[in-house]
Amino acid sequence: MKSLPSFINMKIVQVLAIALLYFLSVPGLQGQVHYGMIEYEVTIDIHRNIPPEREELKAMIPQFQTVPYQLIFNDTESLYKPKDDPDADLSRGRGPGGGGGMRMMRVPRAETHINKTSREVTVAQDFMGTNYLIAESLEIAPWRIGDQVMDIEGYMCMMAWYTDTVQNQEITAWFTPQIQPFLGPDRYVTLPGTVLAVDVNNGERVWVARKIEIREVRSSELRKPNRGQRISREDFNKMVQEQMERMGARGAAFRF
Repeated sequence: MKSLPSFINMKIVQVLAIALLYFLSVPGLQGQVHYGMIEYEVTIDIHRNIPPEREELKAMIPQFQTVPYQLIFNDTESLYKPKDDPDADLSRGRGPGGGGGMRMMRVPRAETHINKTSREVTVAQDFMGTNYLIAESLEIAPWRIGDQVMDIEGYMCMMAWYTDTVQNQEITAWFTPQIQPFLGPDRYVTLPGTVLAVDVNNGERVWVARKIEIREVRSSELRKPNRGQRISREDFNKMVQEQMERMGARGAAFRF
């Protein structure tokens, strides 16, 4: 196996040890993947974020919205972004019964670039028609490893979970040691393997890998976002919260 990134700290030594033992104990898991592309399907339960005083909106808005994303990666970098044309209809709305043809508003476009060597995260985020550029350091989440396993697209995955006390979220992830560590969708990138599925608050928002392609990656496919108004994560979150309050909606309608 190739050496792990230099930013590993003591908070995840136990996690790494458990995953390594599992990785070495299962036949066929030793050939770890370091280059390629993963396509995710992200499903959002819109009804979860409609306040009780606006209950009538549920009859007008499909409950679920599904958005395709892709993660391109090599040994040191990854880029997570919406699949295909950003101006296309990125989302598909459907009602509780799985049908529905009502068009949902487009999910705000976001791209996340991570340099594992320098531990730098760059997020290009669209909000209210303006592009913002957020630079921050990669923080290690307090993951706990479970004893359950699940197959996703032919890759054996282990379960992990933690509670995000800042955003009041219960997060469960499934990661595979068969693909390189510290990789996954959105901000779920600090496990000793690649995250192929995530569940936030028991179905409020769900990521599932639908296609995994092992291939060489061109440097042009991993270009770090550099356009947008620079802003800190703290100031961006404050701006979003204030705007949502002015609109009379809860800030959780779309998580940024």
